Amino acid sequence: MNKTITQFLADVGNYVLLIFNVFVAILSRPPHAALIRDQMYEIGVKSLPVVAITGFSTGMVLAAQAFFQLSDKGLASATGLMVTKAMMVELGPVLTAFMVTGRVGAAMCAELGTMRVTEQIDAIRSMAVNPLRHLIAPRFIAGIAMLPLLTVFSCIMGIIGGYIVAVYYYKMPSTSFLDPLPVNITNYDFFSGLIKSFVFGFIIITISCYRGLATSGGAAGVGRATTNSVVICYTVILIGNFFLTIVMNNSYSYIDDLLNRVF
Repeated sequence: MNKTITQFLADVGNYVLLIFNVFVAILSRPPHAALIRDQMYEIGVKSLPVVAITGFSTGMVLAAQAFFQLSDKGLASATGLMVTKAMMVELGPVLTAFMVTGRVGAAMCAELGTMRVTEQIDAIRSMAVNPLRHLIAPRFIAGIAMLPLLTVFSCIMGIIGGYIVAVYYYKMPSTSFLDPLPVNITNYDFFSGLIKSFVFGFIIITISCYRGLATSGGAAGVGRATTNSVVICYTVILIGNFFLTIVMNNSYSYIDDLLNRVF
């Protein structure tokens, strides 16, 4: 038991140290723009299909359930608002983070883990190249930049999916679906989802890279590290989402007032 706790504390310390060193590497000399561009394409553009399918199908299910539950109570006109709120505030950021973890985080951990066990990272360091600046920093910058954009795309697809089900399947008037949105959707709803997605991007990239760099034990070790990174990312995202929701809800008046002043 004591050994497990000691190992956990050591991992946390090394993880925090990795984040600090990545920030130092970025601020001292930013990575090449070409490396960041390639990672943005890998993380962002290549994730569009799976994010689109996830957001679209989630919006369709939300609309079907909302209309079914609310129609007999005379509240069917709230279907569009429920779909939009749920996608923007909770489901959009969380599901997008899950999809990116499965598609990008696992691949990132496996790639870095393979480089570690085959001593490619040591070879990079022997050529006087900082592995953190060359390998981690581009992924870090691209990840925290692309997750909010992917989340917005997922929300849009979810609203479209909900609109199609509500209007074309349940024959709900399109005005009933769309009219409540400008009145009830606030800047806070939009930016709370963006803030969550920014934090989730940070979590996914840093944990995946850390587990990849800490890989040992050959091919079997790479498999274990990849599996562990995905499980840890999912767990931290769910726990982090809860605490972010509590903090932002308790700070609602301050955040909403600040956003209204800015926008």
